[in-house]
Amino acid sequence: MKIDPVVFTIGPLEVRWYGIAMAGALLFGIWYLVTRGKSKGLNQDHLVVMSLLVMIFGILGARLMYIAANHPNWFWEEPVRILKTYEGGLAWHGGLIGGVLSAYLYLRYRAKISFNQVADLCVPAIALGYFLIRLANIPNVENIGRMTSFYFGRWPAQLIAAGINLALLLRHFVISKKNLPDGHLFWSFLFYHQVLRAGVEETIREMPLVYQLYVNNSLGIGFLTLVQVTTLPVLLFIGWILWYYIRKENPNK
Repeated sequence: MKIDPVVFTIGPLEVRWYGIAMAGALLFGIWYLVTRGKSKGLNQDHLVVMSLLVMIFGILGARLMYIAANHPNWFWEEPVRILKTYEGGLAWHGGLIGGVLSAYLYLRYRAKISFNQVADLCVPAIALGYFLIRLANIPNVENIGRMTSFYFGRWPAQLIAAGINLALLLRHFVISKKNLPDGHLFWSFLFYHQVLRAGVEETIREMPLVYQLYVNNSLGIGFLTLVQVTTLPVLLFIGWILWYYIRKENPNK
């Protein structure tokens, strides 16, 4: 059954499931961050400003990286289409880079607040956002799974990806009760997210392969996509932060 990607229209304006998912995740993220930050004695104004910067530069980075990797011709042939984020088309790594850099620079040089302390409070919003976006990919017919010889035909890649982030969200709330150093929740979330995305989600998604290491059309799996190629250096970087930098900042934890 095909789901209409447009929920309703107001004149020429189309309100889509994708846009609702993005807006819902952003609003929840700001609310959660400010509420939890207040309980930890953090300045609410700084948290709100940081959230807005992350929203702007996260979406900008995600959109630009998606277009650069998939439709570079849009930059000179259809530049207006770059602004149509509600139609879908965001790259996780681009959003992560844009959001993390803007937050780090603002918190370090303007707010004078520990980035790692604030980053831990952002995990629920990131996990929920990815969960909702993957569900919104269904009506947009994006990020579809590979065909298989199993009875269900095509892998439900969007639902599997959504399930991965739901599991990571539950993991976050379980381990957040432990006495962990600042930053552990955030960077460990990214670590396991990258492992599961590259190992599961990308393997069953209908994505072009930059190098055909292994393909099994019967099982509906394939290696290596661009994300899988870039995952190892990303994991090494996150691992260094987790096991060296964070421990160095928090020697008593």
